[in-house]
Amino acid sequence: MNNQPINLSVHSHDVQLDVDYVNWIAEIKHRYRAAQVKASVRVNSEKLLFNWELGRDLVQKKAEERWGAGVVEQVSLDLKREFLDAEGFSVTNLRYMKQWYLFYTEGFTKLHQLGGELVSTKLHQSGGEIGNVILQQTIAEKTHQLGAEFPSAFACVPWRHHVEIISKCKSIDEALFYIGKTIEQGLSRAALLNCIKANLYEHQGKIVNNFTEHLPALQSQLVQEVLKENYDFGFATVGHEIYDECELEDALTKSITDLLLELGSGFAFVGRKKELIVGGKSRKIDLLFYHIRLRCYVVCELKAREFEPEFAGKLNFYVNAVDELLKHDDENPTIGLLICSDMNKADVQWSFKGISTPMGVATYNNVRIQDVLPTQEQLKERMELLQKELRETKRLMNKCTE
Repeated sequence: MNNQPINLSVHSHDVQLDVDYVNWIAEIKHRYRAAQVKASVRVNSEKLLFNWELGRDLVQKKAEERWGAGVVEQVSLDLKREFLDAEGFSVTNLRYMKQWYLFYTEGFTKLHQLGGELVSTKLHQSGGEIGNVILQQTIAEKTHQLGAEFPSAFACVPWRHHVEIISKCKSIDEALFYIGKTIEQGLSRAALLNCIKANLYEHQGKIVNNFTEHLPALQSQLVQEVLKENYDFGFATVGHEIYDECELEDALTKSITDLLLELGSGFAFVGRKKELIVGGKSRKIDLLFYHIRLRCYVVCELKAREFEPEFAGKLNFYVNAVDELLKHDDENPTIGLLICSDMNKADVQWSFKGISTPMGVATYNNVRIQDVLPTQEQLKERMELLQKELRETKRLMNKCTE
């Protein structure tokens, strides 16, 4: 029997391809990509569980009291020596594992006492639409002597995200908020850091609004999760300390990517000065967006000054106009968002009385003022003045030496 290997060159023209074959290959590719994702999640889950348990061991065994202050360094050396190609066994990383476990111990003790409702509730409040599957996984796979459990939902968040969260958050509630946002929106590490830097936990859901009165409960909750109390326009630069709305719009739309990032996930830019014809007259909206998750238009009016009651009436007009002229029947009601430099909350609340359209008022800060260079004429004048001062100084010096 000839066991010699067959040598040949495979070409695509050696077979006859039809629709069934193309569909089959597409299905195989889809299955393989799905397997890759599952494998990645599985690997991340196992690594995170390992980190959690190692952090637990350092706490539970009171390692530093038992074996000395340098025990973490020794553990790091032993693991690196055994697993030469592995990463994550640095002294710093081991200390983060311990800190990670300690950070949540108090919260998980409450979780144990409340029958598992604490983290489930917090993740639901934080993430909005994280989904029942993840919420049902918040009670975990292993119970330890301290009563602290590892929530399976944590496995959906990369390790470096966890490190940033426990390093920068002041409370378990705040940490769970950012875990929820990471899971829901698939935040990159950079995007997560931007959210933390902007203090999204404090600002989100606190916008002055009338949503609860004029939107269904679920839609109202989602809108309040999406909109912020304050927006950081630090990416925008205007020419002078005193500027108007047009200059602010210019500065924001020149950096439209940064603006969309600051507004948050789901915003799509429709246009600036979007023109609507109402009663034969041209009306122009400052900025018009569409929010994909909310499935509605968002009318955004900018004011480079403090809130005035008449602003609410104008925004109400634009929201109604978009509802009538742009919104489709299967879309949710249009949302109005007024962003101004400052406001008195009582003024806003009183202005909303009698208005049935859903609206919110937020503030902005950190707009940069451009460093304006002197003109050629100004430079010439300054040079002449300097030369005159030098001549005068020289004359006085000569007079003193006479």
